Amino acid sequence: MTLPRDQLLEGSQDPEGLEPLLDLAEEVLRTWQPRWSGFLSAPLQEEALERLGHLSELQWERQGGHAGAERCRLLCHRRDAAPDEPLPIEGLLIEGNFLFDPLSPADLRQALQAMGAPAEGLGDLWVRGDRGGQGLCTPPCAELLDAGHGQVRDVPIRCERRPLEQLQLPAIRAPRTLSSVEASCRLDAIASAGFGISRSKVISQIKAGRLRHNWQPIRLASRELVVGDRLQLQDRGMVEVLSLTLTKRERWRVELKRT
Repeated sequence: MTLPRDQLLEGSQDPEGLEPLLDLAEEVLRTWQPRWSGFLSAPLQEEALERLGHLSELQWERQGGHAGAERCRLLCHRRDAAPDEPLPIEGLLIEGNFLFDPLSPADLRQALQAMGAPAEGLGDLWVRGDRGGQGLCTPPCAELLDAGHGQVRDVPIRCERRPLEQLQLPAIRAPRTLSSVEASCRLDAIASAGFGISRSKVISQIKAGRLRHNWQPIRLASRELVVGDRLQLQDRGMVEVLSLTLTKRERWRVELKRT
């Protein structure tokens, strides 16, 4: 079976990312065998599920290795052939002495890719104090990096593959509904209320590239948000705008969901 590729790709935000998923879907239709994608960014996952999720003969499932995972793999299979597939995700321990050189997940990702890890082989990565970090990857990527040595700036690192159950996974945040009254619907005001940080801290997070709007980089802190917008702050979760109501005093009552 051939999918209507031009129609499915029309107007896509990431056609290059969707193309391999269309190839995967056609392979599943042809062979009747379930197939996993590599790790995908959150925006690509959402667009793929929106555009491909309605295909009548196929079903898609998302797995990232832990409940709050941002980067996930998609499993594609025929709706009438329930798969019995083990989760193809392994853990990775990344050791190094960062007592005097603060570390970020982006630093880890860059270092692992410099060691030969493909972008689609790496899932979520997180820092564990000053001794390095941990992360998730595909089995071939775990094999590639196991016992490998690299460096983050001037700090040597060593990698070791680990079963998922041996990792200290990021804490799962229970969803919370928050309410605030703000002078405007500006992004920095709502981010400050949602994440419980000062507006100056919001600005610094934007400059550091840690705060995103609907998974995209932020350029203007003054951008006006609307209902349904989401803000993602690295290591602090996500805030979604549930409602915006203008009060009698010309201020905005904002209802948010933080996860």
